[in-house]
Amino acid sequence: MFPDPGASRAVLIGTSTYDFLEDLPAVSNNLNSLAELLTGPASWSLGRDDCVVLSNPLSATAAMDSLREASTTARDTLLVYYAGHGLVTPEGELYLGLPQSKQQRVETGIPYSWLRGALLEGRAERTVVILDCCYGGLALGAMGPSELAAQADVEGTYLLAAASENRQALAPPGEPHTAFTGELLAILTTGIAGGPERLDLDSVFRELRKSLSAKGRPVPQGRERNSNGRLALGWNPSFSRSPISSSPGDGRVDHRAWPDPAAVRTVEGFFSALAQVRIASALTHAAISHRSGGQIAPGTVGNLLNRNDLPRTWRTTGAYLSACGVPDEQLDGWQSCWERLRSAPPVADGSAAKEAQSLSQNTRMSSAWRRTFRKLSGRRSRD
Repeated sequence: MFPDPGASRAVLIGTSTYDFLEDLPAVSNNLNSLAELLTGPASWSLGRDDCVVLSNPLSATAAMDSLREASTTARDTLLVYYAGHGLVTPEGELYLGLPQSKQQRVETGIPYSWLRGALLEGRAERTVVILDCCYGGLALGAMGPSELAAQADVEGTYLLAAASENRQALAPPGEPHTAFTGELLAILTTGIAGGPERLDLDSVFRELRKSLSAKGRPVPQGRERNSNGRLALGWNPSFSRSPISSSPGDGRVDHRAWPDPAAVRTVEGFFSALAQVRIASALTHAAISHRSGGQIAPGTVGNLLNRNDLPRTWRTTGAYLSACGVPDEQLDGWQSCWERLRSAPPVADGSAAKEAQSLSQNTRMSSAWRRTFRKLSGRRSRD
């Protein structure tokens, strides 16, 4: 299943230049390539404003502000990615490197506990954390301590980490991306031969371990909570589909991975799901028009998929879904989704959302002060 892009967010953080540690120039390419993929039609189709890229953030506060805002506004899925030096305190605590980070100086980076806290306070049903971390002080291209994944585990998330139990991750000199992210991007852009139609997290993780191991590179770790492994990161370009029959009575079983309209939360998500239907059908606009028996023209298909507002009537959308081959028993679910979104109240604008976020933060701060006050009062009474 794909997340609803209108209710999902991504925060991509990366540090490629350092004042006191080795530079990692490939990290900049990681951020650009991953952002391009997540905002593209073959993956999550996120809006540009919903995929925040933080390259070389100067302070933990700046990075955490963006992360908390995304955590507050995402209702479906939140993806958090970090690439750079992963540093570990003498006590074994993980912190993420920033341009002025130093070894064993947690205050110079982003403590992972901060990131974890922001995720736990968020509203998203699903969270994906991808850590492509390095450990400063090694030769150029050496990355991260061996137990990053165990330290970074967060309840309610799917974690992918570049570091394995007993190996260091790599940023090979001369390659455009780090080893882990480069392989991840390769899988998402070229696909998995013989793999599923959608590149879900579990399938991607298995392929990462297989391909990196075959190259003699560190084997990544993965941890799952709440069965998020079926969440799709993209369509599989290497998926092999049997020819689609034009006659419904030929006895073939339809195993295509149709989007689930029950998972759609927003108008943006509705049109993204309609676009996924076309991808699953493997039909051109002209072919869809032909299969509709002339009910919709090829240009009408394009107009439908590029709308920003819901059609006032169901006829064109229903004809489109039927022409794509969506089974009849699923059409009622699609129409119910359309009716639900048509009757939903308008979504609050950005200023209202920010005001709600500010109120939420103030409420949490007030609660913290009340807890502190009660503790101090208790101590005074005991004294």
